[in-house]
Amino acid sequence: MSDSAAAEVPDSGPTDVRRRGRASGAPCAEWSFPADPGAARSARTMVRQVLDDWGLDGAADVAVLLVSELVTNSLRYTSGPIGVRMVLLGAGALLVEVSDPLPDPPRTRTAAPDDEGGRGLQLVAHSSRRWGTRQGKSGKTVWFELSVAG
Repeated sequence: MSDSAAAEVPDSGPTDVRRRGRASGAPCAEWSFPADPGAARSARTMVRQVLDDWGLDGAADVAVLLVSELVTNSLRYTSGPIGVRMVLLGAGALLVEVSDPLPDPPRTRTAAPDDEGGRGLQLVAHSSRRWGTRQGKSGKTVWFELSVAG
């Protein structure tokens, strides 16, 4: 996705779309989504588009699924903006971060077979090569890394 394509994101999509390179020169994309029901759909669309642009469409299905889980979890518990950031690291790794203003880290639960929820973090843990959480000044970030071929 070129810088001009990032600027063409429709108003109904994410706000504060930024594309930049880090000091290391690693490709990076980040967005801030309003805490509304369309946030997960918008995040899935943007993640897939950027991974396709980076030539990493083979990682898109897993990345989109995990981002959707984490954004949906944020929507369930917070009313503030939800940030999504992707950084293509060296050594065939993609770092994906989902942030929200709630300071409490998510809890891994053991869901009963008939529970509707409670499996998102287990899915993240099982599908990523590593994952974690960190607290910041303005909330928390849940992150995961995926192995990618580039």
